[in-house]
Amino acid sequence: MIKTGKFRTLRQIPSSIWVLGMVSLLMDVSSEMIHALLPLFLITTLGASVFIVGLIEGAAEATALIVKVFSGALSDYLGKRKGLAVFGYGLAALTKPIFALASGIGWIMSARLLDRVGKGIRGAPRDALVADLAPPHLRGAAFGLRQSLDTVGAFLGPLSAIGLMLLWANDFRAIFWVATVPAVLAVVLLIAGVQEPERKTMGVTEKRSNPIRWGNLKRMGRDYWWVVIIGAVFTLARFSEAFLLLRAQQGGMALAWVPLIMVAMNVVYALSAYPFGKLSDGVSHTRLLAAGLLVLIAADIVLASSNAWPVVLLGVLLWGLHMGMTQGLLAAMVAATAPADLRGTASFFNLASGLAMLVASPLAGWLWDGYGASFTFYAGAVFCGAALLLMLMLANMRRRAS
Repeated sequence: MIKTGKFRTLRQIPSSIWVLGMVSLLMDVSSEMIHALLPLFLITTLGASVFIVGLIEGAAEATALIVKVFSGALSDYLGKRKGLAVFGYGLAALTKPIFALASGIGWIMSARLLDRVGKGIRGAPRDALVADLAPPHLRGAAFGLRQSLDTVGAFLGPLSAIGLMLLWANDFRAIFWVATVPAVLAVVLLIAGVQEPERKTMGVTEKRSNPIRWGNLKRMGRDYWWVVIIGAVFTLARFSEAFLLLRAQQGGMALAWVPLIMVAMNVVYALSAYPFGKLSDGVSHTRLLAAGLLVLIAADIVLASSNAWPVVLLGVLLWGLHMGMTQGLLAAMVAATAPADLRGTASFFNLASGLAMLVASPLAGWLWDGYGASFTFYAGAVFCGAALLLMLMLANMRRRAS
C-alpha cells in the first residue's frame, strides 16, 4: 500500500527526462568536486582576494546565463535540442583538466568562463527538451525531478572532494584531474540515452525563422516578460555559494572539511526540489517564489550572525531549502509562459538574470573585503527584502492590468 500519488507521478515521467537527470547528476559530480574547492584554491594557493573570487564567480555564472539566450534561440531555429546539449556538456568536460594545470588566476578565470560557456550552451536546449518531453500536467514535476537528480550530483561531488582531500593531503590538483572522469561519462550517457521528440508531435511546424525577431518576441506575451523581471530581481538578491565556503573557512574549519558545506546545502536542495516542483503544479507561483525569498532572508541573517560551525550549518541548510523551493519553479514558470516553438529563445530570462549576477557576486566580494563577512550577508538580506517588496508590487500591478 505504498503506491502513493507521488510514485505514480514519477512513473509517468518519460525515460529520457530521467536520463537527462542522470546526465546532470554526473556533470554536477564533476563540477562540484572542483567548485567546492576552487575558492579555497584561489585564496590559499594562488593568493587571490575575496573580491577576485566574487568577480570570477559572478562573471562565470553570468556567462552561463547569457550564453543560454543564444543557444536557446539557436535550438528553436534548428528545431533540435540534443545536439547543442551534447556540445555544451562536451565543452564543459574538456575544460576540467585546465583547472588541474592552472598556474595563475588568469588560467582559472579562463577555465571557469569556458566551463560556464558549456553550461550556457547546454542549459536552454536541455530545459527546452525537458519541456518538450514532459506532459503539460507533469511539467513542474519533471523539472523538479531533473533538478533533484542534478542536486544529488551536487552533494556527491563535494563528498568525493572531502574524501580525496583527506586521502591525498589537500592535493587540489590531483582532485581536479579525477573530476574529468564523471564529466566524460555524462557526455557518453547523453549521446546514448536521450531520444529527442519529433517536432510535429508537439504541434510545431517545420517552417523556420529567426527566433529573435520582433514578431517572435511579441509572441512571448506579458506573462513571460513578467517572469523575466522577477528572475532578474531575484538573482540580484542572491550571490554565489562560494561565499558560504569562505564563511565556513573563516570559522576555522579545516580545508578538507569545508566542502561539507556544499554537501549539506545540496542534500536539502535535492530533497526539496522535487516536492516543491510538484507543488508548483497546483499553487500560485508568485506566492511560492515569495516564500523562497523569505527563506533566503532568514539564511542571510543566520550566516551574518556568526561564523561558528553550528550557525553556519543552519544558514547553509536554509540556503539549500531556498534553492529547492525556487530553481525548478523558475524554469517551470518560463516553460509555462513561452510558446512551444520558442522555449529555447525564452531564455532571455537568463540574459536578465546574468546581468544581475554580474553585479551580485563582485559586489558581495567587495563588501566582504571592505566591511567584513557579516556586513555582506546582512546586505544580502536587505537586497532580498527589497526584491520581495518589488516582486509583490509588480504582481499587484500585473493583477490590476489583467
